[in-house]
This record gives sequence, structure tokens and C-alpha cells, in this order.
Amino acid sequence: MSITPTILTRAAAVAATLAGAAYIVIQFIHPADVIASLSTQAWVNVHILSFAEALLAVIGLTGLYLHQARKVGIIGLIGYALFGFFFLLQSAFNFAEAFIAPLIANKAPQLADDFVGLFGRYKAVGDLGALAALPTIGAVLYVVGAILFGIAIIRARMLSRGAGILLIATAVITPIAGLVLPHTLERGAALPMGAALIWLGYSLWKNTRTQPRPLTLPTNSDRVAAS
Repeated sequence: MSITPTILTRAAAVAATLAGAAYIVIQFIHPADVIASLSTQAWVNVHILSFAEALLAVIGLTGLYLHQARKVGIIGLIGYALFGFFFLLQSAFNFAEAFIAPLIANKAPQLADDFVGLFGRYKAVGDLGALAALPTIGAVLYVVGAILFGIAIIRARMLSRGAGILLIATAVITPIAGLVLPHTLERGAALPMGAALIWLGYSLWKNTRTQPRPLTLPTNSDRVAAS
């Protein structure tokens, strides 16, 4: 079987859809961001799933961008780069949460507690160095990237505009939710983002099925066979 651009695009569509579905499921099964959770299998399982979700999101976003690269312009490129880098950053952090944080929970409990608290929204006791800036950097990449990518999708008119609008709306709502809601409820803001990724994945898949086949001219061998 030859690997065609259509096959790769559909693979990206599936990746985006799976990433969105995983993003939603994770919010319902994520253990509390406390050191006691590090010794549980649920903590490891959730962050392995989060790691996979982030990688699938990168694949999906790449397919979404390449499918409309000629029409999304510089805004789409910047939005894709920022939003994609957020998920790359998330994958690295999720890997550390799944496989490194549980190892230091017993020998360096304060470090583990501070590490878990980065996204658990409580202040670190020790010095985490550059890691302390991770939540802020991640928030900027997530919000600005999603907004720009959503704008580019709407302007390109190749994928669902509704999905682009949902992407923008979620990016705007998320920091507001972080300011006014406790962390356990703040997770609810991730649900529409998961829905937006699913919607975009479906739109990309549907778009590949409705595109007309390119016109091909008959070759000499075709003419000989027909005569």
C-alpha cells in the first residue's frame, strides 16, 4: 500500500479526534494534584494517557495546519507553532509526572510536592528554578496559540468555522476560569477544548472525503490499451 497525502491527512484527523476525546476523559479521572497521589497507579495511568494525548494533538495540529497552509497565512503559522509547542511542552511535563515524580516522592517529598503543585495552583516551598515559569509559559502558548489558530481556521474557510470559534472561545474562557474557580472545577474549561479538537478532526476527515479527485490526462499506454 502506498502512503498518499490523503492517508496522512486522515491519520492526522484521527489523531486530533483521539486527542480531543482523551483530553475530555482525563478531566474526569485525574487524581488530586497532591503528593499522596504520586504513589497510586491511577496517577501513572492518567499521565501516560496525558502524554499520549499531547503527542496525538501535535500530530493532529500538524495535519490541520498543512491541509490549509496556503490559506492560513502567517497568523496560522504562528498559531500552529505556539499551540503545537504547548502540547510538546505538555508531553514533556506529563512524562516527568508519570515516570519521574513518583520516584522522588519518598526521597525528596518536598521537591515532589512542589513539582506537582506547579499545575495544582499552590505555591512552591523550595526553589524550582526555571520550572517555576512553566505554568505561565504554558498558559501563554495555550491561549495565544489557540486564538490565532482559531482565527486562521475561520479565515481560511476550509474546515468548520464553528470549530474555530469554539477553539477561540475556549482559549478566552480558560484563564478566566483559572482566576475565579478552584482547580478541581477549573478542569471543566478543558472540556470544550477537547470538543474543539474532536470537531476539527472530524472536519478534516470529512474534507478529505469531499475533495474532488484531480484530473489526470491519459498516457500513451492508456491510448494503446484502449485501441
